[in-house]
Amino acid sequence: MPQIKITWKKSCIGRPSYQRRIVQSLGLKRLHHSVVHEDTPTIRGMVNKVHHLIAVEPVQS
Repeated sequence: MPQIKITWKKSCIGRPSYQRRIVQSLGLKRLHHSVVHEDTPTIRGMVNKVHHLIAVEPVQS
């Protein structure tokens, strides 16, 4: 299955709590931190909810 790299780009200060929880559940610890996840519908749904706070790019295998 393809993978995607997710990087936290903007702060969650002043954002709704559900968006902070989504960023945390993606495994992002601090600004400019990146994680790699499988490209599943669950992860894509989470990414779509906080797309304005993160950057997503495909991982070349």
